[in-house]
Amino acid sequence: MEKRSIFSLRIEDAGYPALLREIADPPQRLYCLGCREILEGLSRKVVAVVGTRKMTAYGKQSAVSIVSGLAASGVTVVSGLALGIDAVAHQTQLEAGGRTLAVLGCGVDVIYPPQNSGLYHKMIDRGLIISEFPPGVKPRPEYFPRRNRLISGLSQAVVVIEGQLKSGSLITAKLALDQGREVMAVPGPINAANSRGPAYLIKNGAVVVESALDIIEALNLPV
Repeated sequence: MEKRSIFSLRIEDAGYPALLREIADPPQRLYCLGCREILEGLSRKVVAVVGTRKMTAYGKQSAVSIVSGLAASGVTVVSGLALGIDAVAHQTQLEAGGRTLAVLGCGVDVIYPPQNSGLYHKMIDRGLIISEFPPGVKPRPEYFPRRNRLISGLSQAVVVIEGQLKSGSLITAKLALDQGREVMAVPGPINAANSRGPAYLIKNGAVVVESALDIIEALNLPV
């Protein structure tokens, strides 16, 4: 395994993600750990996949199916390395040989949550971890909404797979709308609490996603 070192990008650097420059409050510096070449694909096909930490079997199955299809189409998947849907999105991309990027609400050298330690190390080896917080910064609750604006800001669209009405996923979806990004959602069982977030988004105009093809067609991405 190649030893990875932390590197940083200033907003004026050529490698800084172009989509992120477009948002109202882009970070002046990004700290990165992992495969630098993943940054090269961030100007083409990039989709954020987010959702609840307390996923159901249905949510996990949906995430695996949709993300596998995105990987097969060469789409880079962005998420937040949280438990649940985020972790499944990253893991599925890695297993499929796809590109995936995690945005943290702490320094890139801080493993959080600790339960994702194994996935964190896989991301360093075959994916990319980024943060606006310098190395060594520990996670704090107020850092995660700031992290979420980068998840949406790096992406052409945000796809929500399971989430309640008051959740980080819905915050990310709102930030995506503010940034002019497409918002998409996977419908779920009508009596399930985790379906309330996606149902709300769909009622308010989000693109309904039942497969990766729905995302690709909505964004008019080359296959």
